[in-house]
Amino acid sequence: DKSVWIWESFLPGTVGGVDYDAGAGGDGDGEFECIAVLHGHEGDVKFCEFAPSNGQWGDGDDILLSASYDDTIKCWAEDAGDWYCAATLKAHTSTVWSVAAAPGGVRMVSGSADCSLGIWKCYTSAEKKRFPDAEGSKSNGLWKCVGQLPTAHELAIYSGHCAPSRAGHGRIASGGADDCINIYREIGGTSDAPLFSLDTSVEGAHQGDVNCVRWHPRDGSILASTGDDGTVRIWRYKV
Repeated sequence: DKSVWIWESFLPGTVGGVDYDAGAGGDGDGEFECIAVLHGHEGDVKFCEFAPSNGQWGDGDDILLSASYDDTIKCWAEDAGDWYCAATLKAHTSTVWSVAAAPGGVRMVSGSADCSLGIWKCYTSAEKKRFPDAEGSKSNGLWKCVGQLPTAHELAIYSGHCAPSRAGHGRIASGGADDCINIYREIGGTSDAPLFSLDTSVEGAHQGDVNCVRWHPRDGSILASTGDDGTVRIWRYKV
């Protein structure tokens, strides 16, 4: 329905949770409450992910990134408890299937049906002054596409993910409709124009589309993938 919903959960035993005051009874299930419905995308919303705001977007601790069939990414921020669209990001020519914030939230990777990976950098409101054509509130930061891997896959890219900081290698994993998992590493350039190279590729990683790839949250040598073949696969990656 082209919307993004934000939910608050009340888990058993926590403030606001089931039987928090009673201390007994209940079915042990948490409760959920929708606290915001965000409109702005002109097509199906394919993915969303929270990322740190780093004090650059509204007054909340986090921002929400959403990817859509309308070929854009939206950055949603919170101000006095209300969520609003702080920026609309355009760099792809087809559906954006995934977004993934890097550790620390100052970089983001997007995957699209145009077969490319977009590399984005978040500039502070002070750094934003370097870009006179920048849109949006002066008090907000700026997401800017600083690099693009135009042929990262042969077909649509459905998922991308940045390795956790504990991994120590900063690789990007991606999967798509070409049944492959690719891993890219940064080989140089600057933060304003990073350069990436294909580190390794697993052809036929699944018998069908690779729908999702995720690094282990602590161990940078392990990642998981899911595919149209109905399987979840765990991979060992050697730097």
